Amino acid sequence: MDITFNKNEDHNKLLVSDLRKRLAQVKLGGGQKRIDKHHAKGKMTARERINYLLDEHKNSIEIGAFAGEGMYEEHGGCPGGGVVVKIGYIQGKQCMVVANDATVKAGAWFPITGKKNLRAQEIAIENRLPIIYLVDSAGVYLPMQDEIFPDKEHFGRIFRNNAVMSSMGITQIAAVMGSCVAGGAYLPIMSDEALIVNKTGSIFLAGSYLVKAAIGESIDNETLGGATTHCEISGVTDYKAEDDKDALDTIKNIISKIGAPASAGFNREAAKKPSEKIEDVYGILPKLRTEQYDMRAIIKCLVDKSEFEEYKEGYGKTILTGYARIDGWAVGIVANQRKVVKTKKGEMQFGGVIYSDSADKATRFIANCNQKKIPLVFLQDVTGFMVGSKSEHGGIIKDGAKMVNAVSNSVVPKFTIVIGNSYGAGNYAMCGKAYDPRLIAAWPSAELAVMSGNSAAKVLLQIETASLKKEEKKLSEAEEKKLYEKIKARYDEQISPYYAAARLWTDAIIEPTDTRKWISMGIEAADQAPIEKQFNMGVLQV
Repeated sequence: MDITFNKNEDHNKLLVSDLRKRLAQVKLGGGQKRIDKHHAKGKMTARERINYLLDEHKNSIEIGAFAGEGMYEEHGGCPGGGVVVKIGYIQGKQCMVVANDATVKAGAWFPITGKKNLRAQEIAIENRLPIIYLVDSAGVYLPMQDEIFPDKEHFGRIFRNNAVMSSMGITQIAAVMGSCVAGGAYLPIMSDEALIVNKTGSIFLAGSYLVKAAIGESIDNETLGGATTHCEISGVTDYKAEDDKDALDTIKNIISKIGAPASAGFNREAAKKPSEKIEDVYGILPKLRTEQYDMRAIIKCLVDKSEFEEYKEGYGKTILTGYARIDGWAVGIVANQRKVVKTKKGEMQFGGVIYSDSADKATRFIANCNQKKIPLVFLQDVTGFMVGSKSEHGGIIKDGAKMVNAVSNSVVPKFTIVIGNSYGAGNYAMCGKAYDPRLIAAWPSAELAVMSGNSAAKVLLQIETASLKKEEKKLSEAEEKKLYEKIKARYDEQISPYYAAARLWTDAIIEPTDTRKWISMGIEAADQAPIEKQFNMGVLQV
C-alpha cells in the first residue's frame, strides 16, 4: 500500500461516514417528537412496519432515501419524500414495499412523494414484483396541489398504474393503517386485496368536516369510514386487523401463498467472493478528479473471483467491456476507463472520455449481450465525448449516436452505478436515468451534471464578463476571482450526488461495498420478468 492509496482511502471513507450520518437523519423522518406521538397512538412508524414485514437476516435495498432533501424548506421540509420504499423479501418472495411516513406532514403528498411512488411502481411493473402499500396519509399537500394533482406524472398516475398492474397479474396488497382520504382512497381499493386496522385506519372521499360543509350531515370519522364500516357495511375492505402487527401478519400469510413467478432465464452459478478485497476500492478511487486510475482494479474488487473476461481489450481503450459474474449472475460490464491510454498508432487518448473507437466497441458489445440474454452493468466515470476537429471529422457524433441507440433499444435489464463523473452526453451513452436502467445508484464520490463545476464556472464567467463589457464595465482581477468562486460554489452544490438523489435522478447513494448486493438483487428481480421484445437497433447511419 502506498501513500496515495492511503490518502484516497481516508478521503473515500470520510465520504461514506458522511453518507451514514445523513441516512441516520433521514431515518428519523419528521423527528423524534413526532415518532413518539405516533407510538402514543399505538401505531408503528413506516420503517418499523417495513422491518416487521420483511424477512429477518435477508438483504433489502432502499429506493429514494434522500428524495426531497433540501427541496421544500419553505414548507418545513419533506424528509425522504414522506414515504419509505424498500425492495426485500416477505416469506422468501422478493417484493416492493411502499409505506407512507405519517411523521412527515401526516404523510401528505408533496410533488416528490408522487415521483417516488411512481418510481416504485415503475420498478414493480418492469420486474413483475408484488407490491405492498402501507397507507397512512392525509392526501395531497394542498399548498402545492398544482404541482402534484393534474399532470401525467402526478398523483392520478398512481391509480392508473394500479389498474395496469392488476391487468398484468402483478400482486398488489394495501393495508390502511391510518388516514386514507379523498383521491388517495382509490389506491387501496384498486389493489387486489385491502386490509384496514381497527380504530386507527379510515377511508373516505371526504372527512366529517367536509361532509358537514357539503351536505349538512353530522357524522364522526369512525362511523363514516372506519374498519367496522368498511368490513361489515360497505364491503370496501377485505380484512379487519386489530393492530398494525395483525395487519402485517395477514399480509405475510397472503404473500406466502403466491405461486412462483416465471423466469427470464438469466444465467446464475454459485456465488463466489471477489479474490481482491472489496474495501480496496476506497484506496483505488482517487481523491482528485484529475488523477488517473485503472477501472479494471475497481471491477476486480466487485466481480466473482475477480475474474473479468475482456472484450476487444486492445481496441477503444477508454471504455472497458467484458463478461463477469456478480453474486453468481452472469453480467456484461461497460465501464469508463480513467487512465490516459495510447493507441496502436501512438496517439494519446484522455481517460474518462468516449472516443469513436470506444463508442463503436461498446455498441457491438451491448448488441452481443442482448443476443446472449446477459444483463448489462454500466460503471460510470465519464466526462463526455471527445471534441475537436479530428473527432468531428472522424464522425464522433455518428458513433456516439450508435452507442446511444444500442443503450436505448437494449431489451436485457440494465443497471447503472455512478462511481465518479457523469457529465453531459456521457451520462446518456452510459445509461443514465433517462435510459431506463432497472436500478441506478451512485457512490458518494459521484457527480452528475452537464460538465464539471470548474468548467461550468469558467464558461459562465466568460458569459458574465462579456455581458459586462457590453455595458462598458470591467471587473478587476479580484472581482473576477470572487465572481468565479460564487458561480463555482453554486454549481458544485448542483453536481453533488445528494442533489441528484433528492430529485430521484438516482435511486440511491450507496456504500461502494454494497454494490454487489444492489446488482444481485436487481437481477434477481429482473429474472421474474421474461423478455418479450426482440433487440432491434432500427435505422443507423453507418
